[in-house]
Amino acid sequence: HALDGEVRALRKKATRLEDEIAHLKSPPMIIGTLQDMLGPRTAIVKSSNGTVFQVAVNERLAADKLRPGARVAMNQDSLAIIELLHDAWDPMVSGAEMIEAPNISYADVAGLEDEITLVKEAVELPLKNPALFTKVGVTPPKGVLLVGPPGCGKTLLAKAVANSTEATFIRMVGSELAQKYIGEGGRLVRELFALAKEKAPSIIFLDEIDAIGAKRLDGSTSGDREVQRTLMQLLAELDGFDQLDDVKIIAATNRPDILDDALLRPGRFDRVIEIGLPKDEGRKAILELHLSSMTTRRVDVAAIVGATKGFSGAELAATCIEAGMIAIRDQRTQIRQGDLKDAVAKISEKRAHAGARQDPTRLYA
Repeated sequence: HALDGEVRALRKKATRLEDEIAHLKSPPMIIGTLQDMLGPRTAIVKSSNGTVFQVAVNERLAADKLRPGARVAMNQDSLAIIELLHDAWDPMVSGAEMIEAPNISYADVAGLEDEITLVKEAVELPLKNPALFTKVGVTPPKGVLLVGPPGCGKTLLAKAVANSTEATFIRMVGSELAQKYIGEGGRLVRELFALAKEKAPSIIFLDEIDAIGAKRLDGSTSGDREVQRTLMQLLAELDGFDQLDDVKIIAATNRPDILDDALLRPGRFDRVIEIGLPKDEGRKAILELHLSSMTTRRVDVAAIVGATKGFSGAELAATCIEAGMIAIRDQRTQIRQGDLKDAVAKISEKRAHAGARQDPTRLYA
């Protein structure tokens, strides 16, 4: 009897494994978006490559759930709708939502005290205390544009805002919105703002906005025209009839000179905050912040601040890490003043080489 029971258990396991193998061997399906229902079992869908088809619908699917905008899985051959996908958002958009707040606080952003105050006024205050703006009769800023060289803390500041507020934080890089198929970039922008409104209060952070927000030029290629369509959709969302009271937009760029004028007009990005290279006090604060988590011995930060003129926040962080690596290389557990001096010299040398590579007069040297 015990043997019979074991045989039955093995047969069940074999059947389950056969079903699993059959499922793994099933052909992949095409993902599309339901555009309209023409009848109980006929629909218009848009496939992932942008082509529109009239297709049949699996009769097992509940008719009340087949609504325009729903994401569906289609058969490769007939393109018939086989399954209804539960997540209505494009994976790129739903993946942009940060479930856990970044572990960066304002205390981790050194040397940007004035800029932090401006961002708090424009983004945090309207979300935390909207009644104050209503009482004064002032419309809160809709968006904030952070401009400045790379490595100066634009993204870090946006992460600190997300940590400080209880708002949903949605991060998207501008290049992700630049799609090759017609209408795809605009659709992503629409879904991005729809998700932000659904999850309100929320903050949308558009990093490298110059990827879709560059000035429009005559005689552009089809790819440029698609990027321009994406920009137009972004402008439409910023100006939309629906108020964005509980949705704030933070954008960042290191190329403000190429941004389209339409983006910068009042009512869209009402506040432009420059995040420039840190000055002496800022560089000292950044170095002290990074060294505070490291083991040091008789280190005088003020003595090396002058040698770091022109360094960005990222380069100052790299200097501290390099000093730590020098100590490890010498089999020491503490960073000394000499390690910091050597690290500054090394980072300065790298900066000089990078500048030489960008100098066209040295192209063939």
